[in-house]
Amino acid sequence: MRSSTPWVRRLLPLALLVAWLAIGGGLGPYAGKLGEVATNDQAAFLPRSAESTRVVEAQKAFRQDETLPVIVVWTGEPEGRKLDGAQQAAATRALASLAGRPGVDGTPSPALPSEDGQALSGVVQLRPDLGEELPTTLAAVAQVAESVPGTTARLGGPAATRADLTDAFAGIDGLLLAVALVTVLVILLLVYRSVLLPLVIILGAVFALGLACAVVYVLADHDVVRVDGQVQGILSILVIGAATDYALLLAARYREELAAREGDRFPAMRAALRQTVGPVTASAATVALGLLALLFSDLTNNRALGPVGAIGIVCAVLSALTFLPAVLVLLGRAAYWPAKPRPADPTAGGHGLWQRVAGLVDRAPRKVWAITLAGLLACAAFAPTLASRGVPLDEIFVNDAPSVAAQQTLGRHFPGGSGNPAVVIADVAALPAVTSAAEATDGVDSARPVTASARPGGGAPLVVDGRVRIDVTLSDAADSAAAKETVVRLRQAVHAVPGADALVGGYTAQQYDTQRTAERDRTLIVPVVLAIILVILVGLLRSLVMPVLLVATVALNFLATLGISSLVFTHVFGFTGTDSSVPLYGFVFLVALGVDYNIFLMSRVREESLRHGVREGVLRGLTATGGVITSAGVVLAATFAALGVIPLAFLAQIAFIVAFGVLLDTLVVRSLLVPALVRDIGRIAWWPGELSRRTPSSRTAARN
Repeated sequence: MRSSTPWVRRLLPLALLVAWLAIGGGLGPYAGKLGEVATNDQAAFLPRSAESTRVVEAQKAFRQDETLPVIVVWTGEPEGRKLDGAQQAAATRALASLAGRPGVDGTPSPALPSEDGQALSGVVQLRPDLGEELPTTLAAVAQVAESVPGTTARLGGPAATRADLTDAFAGIDGLLLAVALVTVLVILLLVYRSVLLPLVIILGAVFALGLACAVVYVLADHDVVRVDGQVQGILSILVIGAATDYALLLAARYREELAAREGDRFPAMRAALRQTVGPVTASAATVALGLLALLFSDLTNNRALGPVGAIGIVCAVLSALTFLPAVLVLLGRAAYWPAKPRPADPTAGGHGLWQRVAGLVDRAPRKVWAITLAGLLACAAFAPTLASRGVPLDEIFVNDAPSVAAQQTLGRHFPGGSGNPAVVIADVAALPAVTSAAEATDGVDSARPVTASARPGGGAPLVVDGRVRIDVTLSDAADSAAAKETVVRLRQAVHAVPGADALVGGYTAQQYDTQRTAERDRTLIVPVVLAIILVILVGLLRSLVMPVLLVATVALNFLATLGISSLVFTHVFGFTGTDSSVPLYGFVFLVALGVDYNIFLMSRVREESLRHGVREGVLRGLTATGGVITSAGVVLAATFAALGVIPLAFLAQIAFIVAFGVLLDTLVVRSLLVPALVRDIGRIAWWPGELSRRTPSSRTAARN
């Protein structure tokens, strides 16, 4: 920047700083307000076009008033002792006493005994709009249920599950954010041994998150985007991790330029931005466009994450390229105190870690890439063993959730599908035939039409617009693979009834449809994401071979991560399955974020190769970026690992896959495999770009 306008050089950073302080002060509170526009309604997670989703809409016509059921189940003390008629009568009276209580809708059902005589169950319908009053209402139901002498009462069903989900997400606004920020701050302090720089980077990430949350809040409030607890948590982690990564890359380059220019802050920042904007924007584009590819999904929660995550990435890169440069220019060398900025010189002797790594890659590139490739392929061999058929009900929460304990008790004493029946909607004229076909289906315990009194056998079937609803109790637990197979047979049976126009839905059918839809989504979205990344890399690196090589290595890293995750989930965490969306989420995050570090590395390698030749460029690029990229990977892994504080299996699985995969990519793929391959392949790796035709140059380009 010209010396004739020094006031502009100072005014612009000050203006940017004031603008971001205003954004942080005015919009920061929105980071804690997304819960106001978030929904954790499980029906909103269903595939748009699935048969079970059509049943959800059809079911609404059979409810005079929408309700939220809670299932009360009693067992004897000690469990296994049979319950007598007096206890059944007491349980029925207890349920009846709830009629008219705040939050209770209609008259509860009587208490019905299990076939083994060791348990009782009844249903209390609650108002669906209870909101924050739901825990209080459930506590009142529990208090009444516990009055039955000689029994232990538990609450299950949709109402109890919703309450447990609310409790699980209660820490998202505070605990998750605090854990992530403290983790990042500690890592930065340890790695950079600087007082101000970590605080500045954290402040920039918080400002980016505040801006992102404000934009998402407005859009969600106007029903443009949808937010649930999972999306909310992932947004926080994604913005903090991405903003920190981009900030670290710029701060490291500015430190180099500042030292080389003897503390001249403005030219140093101009040079740092010139060399950083391209890789950072390309990296942000791969993540944002990769997330937007989720809009092709037929699952509502996948589509919700796409635009929300992309908004977060845009805000992260905006903060890293405006707020951080302004603060660094104003602080100068003080930003790195007490450390002193030193010029990066990969040839300046010493025995640093990355000089040793570069030396190993240079001496034996073929041995390095062969060993690392063999290790990754061995891990990837276990990827097909990852069971993504859904998480069983008793594994949805990683802690001991009350609703899960109630469902397990219900399953031990009543037919496996009790409390979660399959729902059949059919024409009234075909009711006898549909009911008979359902009862004759292998795996079905019973089938009963919903009556006008909403009680089995309580009157004539309830008919709405010529349609009836039949509740089908399955013999197996509603979340089991056997129950899903029963749903497939049930659909075949009722679809074959002439004139019935039957549809099969309910919890088990929803899980089956979600699983099938997730498989279809992976088939469609994975190639789209790979194509997006490939196009961006071709434009950035001006090569065809190198982008294909990088995409192949990050894809291999993803498969290796899935293989390790399968072993860890099964033998360490004790999960019997993963959520159907976990592989797709893991792919989008790992491939898009994983290619970031290769972009940071190879853009620097290309820059150095244009000056010193391909061989020297690989070594210089690896040495110059090794420390900052590794620290960025550790920070990103740590921020995603913070998702583990939310006691849900889905988020715990995502946290492990992304954290482990990022570390594997950072420490093995980017540090060893990619540099060794490029060193061994040589100039051909840059075909058909300029570097593939260029001989090593002895000149050293002047710094700008």
